[in-house]
Amino acid sequence: MLSLSSRVLAHLLSSPATSTISPLGRLISAAAPAVPPNPSSFAVEEYLVATCGLTQAQAVKASAKISHLKSPAKPDAVLAFLAGLGLSAADVASLVARDPQLLCAKVEKTLAPKVAGLTGLGLSRPEIARIAFLAGDGLRRRNIVSKLHYYLPLFGSSENLLRVLNKDSYLLSSDLERLVKPNVAYLRECGLGACDIAKLSAHKPSPLNISTERIRTAVAWVEGLLGVPRGSPMFRHALQAVAFFSEDKITAKVELLRKTFTWTDAEVGIALSKAPKLLTRSEESLQHRSEFLISEVGLQPAYIAQQPAIVCYSLEGRLRPRYYAVEFLKENGLLKRNPSYGTVFKDTEKAFRDKFICPHKEAVPHLAEDYDAACKGELPTNFRFTRAKNVL
Repeated sequence: MLSLSSRVLAHLLSSPATSTISPLGRLISAAAPAVPPNPSSFAVEEYLVATCGLTQAQAVKASAKISHLKSPAKPDAVLAFLAGLGLSAADVASLVARDPQLLCAKVEKTLAPKVAGLTGLGLSRPEIARIAFLAGDGLRRRNIVSKLHYYLPLFGSSENLLRVLNKDSYLLSSDLERLVKPNVAYLRECGLGACDIAKLSAHKPSPLNISTERIRTAVAWVEGLLGVPRGSPMFRHALQAVAFFSEDKITAKVELLRKTFTWTDAEVGIALSKAPKLLTRSEESLQHRSEFLISEVGLQPAYIAQQPAIVCYSLEGRLRPRYYAVEFLKENGLLKRNPSYGTVFKDTEKAFRDKFICPHKEAVPHLAEDYDAACKGELPTNFRFTRAKNVL
């Protein structure tokens, strides 16, 4: 049977969090058992399911790491502390499932000082709660405060920091002195500022988590194989694209692009210098876009090489719907001149609607509805027509 304190905690974790954290003494007293627990009656698996919210399968796996617990006193105090931070019941369950030993942490000696340190860095309670969730076992580590003391000025703000950690929380467990700091120093040598480094780090996996030698190799490929110099607006994007590739894989991707779009070596170079993301596209993705842009739309390979960003756009959610809408307008004589499809595809959604949808509401009342349907992957009857090839 669960102790009274466990039932109290289950209610506490399921209740909406207050805007401010309670004093530590009050948190611990809220979890204090009304009657002394009977050590022999404490069932870890039952506690993990009933009080922490784990599934039975998660509880079986987690209980093996905390089977030495004979009383709910310490985990009760930890759960009360987490609830006081503002973590939801679902967050607590996820955190405990990832790091069961957190329930064995000493609140006053381990957890409370970490929160005090993070508060001293200017982080708000909701931000600390989010970091606690992302940190996993990092909340028990001594160096989490010193790491965030380094990351906050690097990324410029707590908002940027959380954006990065949401994508790659491994930065909280990375070796700051041997890995992260040398990588940041080298990236700065390459001309990247704090904003660029933050944007690089917001990708998963982050280049900050690989060896500095690997980054040096990637920079050499960016400059040599792709022809993108340091200081170029595309340098950061190119580095992100190749950082986790081998030279053989990059060479194979370049060859795939050449064959798929029938590009010359020079055209491949032009395309990659403008859109390094092409290297991250799958063979199937590239093939479908080639068939659409060249065979259906009628764009010339040389033109696509000059406008390679269009290859990276969603085929079903952007390219096809816009093409269908513009072709419909052309076939019905509603456009004064034929637009460039490079512009059609690159326009923001608002700009495209302002140019091609809104002006024709009276002449074609169903156009907006048909376009919206096409964006959802449907092909409206009005968009089924014989499409003439363009000659760009």
